[in-house]
Amino acid sequence: MSGISDVARLAGVSKSTASRALSGSGYVSEKTRARVTAVAESLGYVPSTNAASLVTGRTQNIGVVMPYVNRWFFAEVLEGIQQALLERGLDLTLYDAKPGTSGRTRIFEDFLARKRFDGLIAVGLEPDHDEIDRLITIGRPVVSVVGSSEATTVVEVDDDYAARRATEHLIALGHRDIAFLGGGMTHWAQVDRRRLDGYLGAMIAAGLSDHVSHIVSVVTLPGGYASAVDALGDARARPTAIVATCDEVAIGAIIAARRLGVQVPSDLSVIGIDDHEFAGMFSLTTLRQSPREQGRMAVEMLMNHLDDPSEPPKAVRMRAQLVVRNSTAALDPQRSAVAIDGRQHGNL
Repeated sequence: MSGISDVARLAGVSKSTASRALSGSGYVSEKTRARVTAVAESLGYVPSTNAASLVTGRTQNIGVVMPYVNRWFFAEVLEGIQQALLERGLDLTLYDAKPGTSGRTRIFEDFLARKRFDGLIAVGLEPDHDEIDRLITIGRPVVSVVGSSEATTVVEVDDDYAARRATEHLIALGHRDIAFLGGGMTHWAQVDRRRLDGYLGAMIAAGLSDHVSHIVSVVTLPGGYASAVDALGDARARPTAIVATCDEVAIGAIIAARRLGVQVPSDLSVIGIDDHEFAGMFSLTTLRQSPREQGRMAVEMLMNHLDDPSEPPKAVRMRAQLVVRNSTAALDPQRSAVAIDGRQHGNL
């Protein structure tokens, strides 16, 4: 049976070069990669992860830490990471670090300390718990998908821009009483804070400071539903439009509106952020981000750090794209505003 030594000898390169050429990790010219690959195919050689590790000093394994694996955003990011690693012939070890569990503590204090990976991708870890700093002390390159640490490369959607763009879309449709739905609970993610800031920035820039309204909500579909039922049930104070911190919260608001007899979009416009897999089903206008692309970009950034450890951290922020469906419409004073004391409430 042929080994990496045979491939390297016949291709006229060192074993480490042959290993890099076949594993896809590290720089090798395209001409050399093609020659090594051709020799390997002619010999019927299949690269061994263990052999590659011995030659390169790497485990050929990437660790991924995330708080949830069953939520849409995290599952999509993980899919993008996995696809990018498979293309490079690399293994993946997933650490499901659910918040507030003993398992999360063990992951950070025990499993990660064993360093059975070449680098780490941390998805959605909150900075309040100093977890990113703890990962850095492990001595492996770290890339964050969503984060605020200047010590690691960060890949994320521009949350401030997304919320600003969503709010500006509603303002352009003539809405003034626009509420932000989401966040503000005990465990308030940095993403929701930045999106609230984007909403506030757009409202203030449009001279609508007096119309600012933040409806506190758990950032889930049931959470959005519960908070929207309470907010929309008061006809005298009902907004004409809602910017939801994410699509799940927005969908919860749409369901709440329907059950209260509030028509979307004639009585209430709703816009989300994500382009969740259910967004089309509810004809939800949204700002489309691409979690899979964020996962793929995180792998690319991590590979750059592995190839060049001296490369400084950077922030890669992607801009979400407005997708207009049927959950938003121009304000119609005869339909969507509430008449109070002979005046149209909700209009300037």
